[in-house]
Amino acid sequence: MKSKPILRRLIPGLLFGFLVFLVLILIGDIRQVGDLVLAFPWKLYPLVLLLTLFNYLLRFFKWHYYLGIIGVENFSILRSAHLFVAGFPLAVTPGKVGEALKAVWLERETGLPAARGISVVLAERISDGLGVLTLSTLGVIAYPRYWPAFAAILGILLTLIVISQLRPLADRLLTWGEAVPLVKRFAKPLREFYEGSYILFRPRAIITAVSLGTISWLGEGVGLYVILVGLGVPPGWETLSIAVFVLAFSTVIGAVSALPGGLGASEASIAGMLALLLTLNGETASAATLLIRFATLWFGVGLGLAVWAFSRDLLWTPPKT
Repeated sequence: MKSKPILRRLIPGLLFGFLVFLVLILIGDIRQVGDLVLAFPWKLYPLVLLLTLFNYLLRFFKWHYYLGIIGVENFSILRSAHLFVAGFPLAVTPGKVGEALKAVWLERETGLPAARGISVVLAERISDGLGVLTLSTLGVIAYPRYWPAFAAILGILLTLIVISQLRPLADRLLTWGEAVPLVKRFAKPLREFYEGSYILFRPRAIITAVSLGTISWLGEGVGLYVILVGLGVPPGWETLSIAVFVLAFSTVIGAVSALPGGLGASEASIAGMLALLLTLNGETASAATLLIRFATLWFGVGLGLAVWAFSRDLLWTPPKT
């Protein structure tokens, strides 16, 4: 796979992102939204970016921890960080399917079978999901209207984890699959994927990962709080708790939407929840959404693209044999 097809996969997400921001601006008065963004005290923005970097740092620790327990040994922490950051732009591919490329990079760098690498990517997503759901718990208690979605998503994630630990059932299904012609050729990758998932979702591993995920995503919630205060929202524990809840729950909504980077779903959730829970006008809610998404999703995409610019080898995958 050459670099051109990989970059081409990003184009729909980038265009969709531009459209989402355009819609956000048009929701309120375009001039008022622009005035709010320009009047924002930009000296606060480096703090918001540092809080995002705090999130990335803890999530990297989780990534490297996962690689260690899945069997990747003596892998340079710098190279591990290199691959981790390079994966950020893949979040804006349709359905985030591009993130499977991280498994290809891992196979090339460490010899870890790609199917087992995909289990790392899945474990990242599920542990992040449980982390932001943990941050959303108090908010859901305070605002019961969000309970059905919260319960449904939590139930799905916990079910996946429980199923991964039922080894006799998994062995039976995999053995059955090996006898089915259409499934047989995928039997080995499926078994590798299952073995990886079984290890990564063991109680100790999942508790460690969810703990890291909860603390890391708290950083971005605090970042939204800083932005809200900068836009004139009164500071205090209530604003902070709502900011953390809004950021966390909108992250979940964006993830389950399967849209590139959660685009559209996350922005609508952030703006809508801020307007509802903090009684903000449309212009202020839109401005806050624009500022936090630039500081989180698009900041990460920019970091990843910078890594790509100096690591052209990542844009190539080995030819099939």
